[in-house]
Amino acid sequence: MKTFATLAAALAGFMALTASGPVHAADCKTDKEPFDLTGDEIDTLYSCIGDELAAGYAKGDNDVAKVYRSWAASATRPAVAGPHGERLLNTFVNDIGAEQYLKFEDEGGFVMPTGSVLAKESMKVNVKKGELVRGPLFIMTKVGTDAEENSDGWFYSAVQPSGKAMKIKQSFCHNCHEAFSDQDSMGYPVEEVRVGG
Repeated sequence: MKTFATLAAALAGFMALTASGPVHAADCKTDKEPFDLTGDEIDTLYSCIGDELAAGYAKGDNDVAKVYRSWAASATRPAVAGPHGERLLNTFVNDIGAEQYLKFEDEGGFVMPTGSVLAKESMKVNVKKGELVRGPLFIMTKVGTDAEENSDGWFYSAVQPSGKAMKIKQSFCHNCHEAFSDQDSMGYPVEEVRVGG
């Protein structure tokens, strides 16, 4: 009987971890605004929700969502930069783009190699409910200007927390990203969390 109860508890935990849709992380609580969270508090929240994020994204058929966690991390922890709806963001970059991206250059004169992919996990604080909510996985793929002339060669996509593709307009994403034209249209993590910073 004890074995059945243990198995049932483990199964319930697994189901909660892999639940689809915009599910709130039940034990990931905070009553602070995202900009008021300390680094330690963000670490605690991320340790609570991080694996759930990756598992949810990977449930769909997006190839990036299945492998991005094996790529180079660009930051020591998630942080709030302001864009993307004041979400806590954590960016990973594939092998093709890692060397250039991790320089965090902010002056023109460079273009990311074609085939570079950035994957940005996101989490949002719902202060009213005191919860951390899973957000989309935002993806930027450098395909070259022949393929994406109007977005400096970037193709934007996103995966919902359930693993389903998220409908987005290329112009909507690029209208914000073109503000970073000196960085090949890429935003970087805030300086305090950058790897090697």
